[in-house]
Amino acid sequence: MMANKRQKRVAEQVREVLSELISLEARDPRLAGVTIMDVAIDRELMYADVYVSSLEGEEARPDVMLALESAQGYLRRELGRRVRLQRTPELRFAWDEALAYGEHIESLLESLLPSQDKHTDNDDESTE
Repeated sequence: MMANKRQKRVAEQVREVLSELISLEARDPRLAGVTIMDVAIDRELMYADVYVSSLEGEEARPDVMLALESAQGYLRRELGRRVRLQRTPELRFAWDEALAYGEHIESLLESLLPSQDKHTDNDDESTE
């Protein structure tokens, strides 16, 4: 399903405002290093699915999600002040799995290829 221009525009505004709020104004130390990866808005602009990740990686996930849930009211209120909409969308936070998925695929691909490190040492010593 393709999002319309208005949905994309609103999603980008939401992403920018939330990124700014979390990086510059949030006081919760659990939100340090949190990045808004993507925002998806439904057709009626009622719900915003906000995908996040942390520089600290998967270990930070439980703390980050708890911090976002507790800051949800503040974030939505500030979002409503900064983005002009009839109704501020309800924020639904989710951990962005794309990074972990990408790393998983990369490790699978590497496991299929012969190791380059093992061959380079032997190639240097071999005589022609």
